[in-house]
Amino acid sequence: MSYRTLLAGFFVSVVLWPAAGQDAPRPTQTVKLLVPLLEEAPVIDGTLDEWQDYAFSDGVWDMNRLRHTFWYDEGRRNRLTDHGEEGHIDDDLSARYYVAWDRTNLYFGAKVKDNVNDVDAPGDVPRAWYSRDSVCYFLEAPRDDAPEFFGQGDSAFCFTADRTRPPHAAWWRHGTADEAYVEEPIPNDAVEYAFVFDGADFVLEARVAMAPTLGVSDPRWLPPQIGDVYGLEIVHCDPDGGPYGGHFMIYGTGDDDATWARMVLTGPQRPLERRLE
Repeated sequence: MSYRTLLAGFFVSVVLWPAAGQDAPRPTQTVKLLVPLLEEAPVIDGTLDEWQDYAFSDGVWDMNRLRHTFWYDEGRRNRLTDHGEEGHIDDDLSARYYVAWDRTNLYFGAKVKDNVNDVDAPGDVPRAWYSRDSVCYFLEAPRDDAPEFFGQGDSAFCFTADRTRPPHAAWWRHGTADEAYVEEPIPNDAVEYAFVFDGADFVLEARVAMAPTLGVSDPRWLPPQIGDVYGLEIVHCDPDGGPYGGHFMIYGTGDDDATWARMVLTGPQRPLERRLE
């Protein structure tokens, strides 16, 4: 059966069975996100001005918001770290995220308030985006019902908030039919990204071509159409001097792709407007 015929089943919450390897119970529901089509391709310059009003975004995320979600894990992995100089916890990390698509690309954005910029992973391991300040978008394309701890069809596009733009600053973790974790930079011809910094705060803007990434990870992937369903999770890493540090895990619980949100590709979205009266 084609995955396109299963769309109706994705529009309801699904019951998921226990999975080994997680440090918190798997949630019994998933989120549905409506991600709009961009009619005009933006310039990737780190401002988001051209498309932020036309993209999916559901407000500012911080730890106080996360603690009231159904996927919150009581601070096991959704957590912040103390490096001895913090004020209130709200000042540690908060962000607003943006996602959109067109016929060839996915678009990712983030406006981040952070109190410390930390990109020094222990041992300077290139793949260790999770030990650096980074924003990572996990995709399963197409989404399926099989619970997998990363594998064929899963991709993670990770952008490290490093002013020097080393090769590992735009990283691609993905599965194949033979390997669960392939770790490599996003191919140069498949990515364009920009950061704009204000102290430790930053704006991320990125474009990732789908065919040379999602199409490589899963041969079932087809050029996108309105109504297609992908899986989506956002992982925002914030080590603050620690070897592993803090994380926001949004719309999922980690590598278990059955917990990721159902990202429905929709038609264009119009900006909100103020009423005249």
